[in-house]
Amino acid sequence: MQQYSGLLMIVALFAIMYFFMIRPQQKKQKEIQNFRNSITVGQAVVTAGGIYGVVKQINEDDNTLMLEVANGVRIKVDRNSIYAQAQPAQ
Repeated sequence: MQQYSGLLMIVALFAIMYFFMIRPQQKKQKEIQNFRNSITVGQAVVTAGGIYGVVKQINEDDNTLMLEVANGVRIKVDRNSIYAQAQPAQ
């Protein structure tokens, strides 16, 4: 039985790593992907680079969004670069 205790410790260590590190990260990635798929025109968003903008157009063909970052200033970004919904201005 003592020969299996080392193996048991390694298995326990991997189980702990999975439940405290890998699984929460996968859950967070799934939430972000669901958010990206539900983006609508007029929604305020933040890109992974920290750019705030409002979605003006969605192009499903090449998976891009047209964001208005200032009055009359629009940029084209990949949908996967959208990180979160922007908080309304106070």
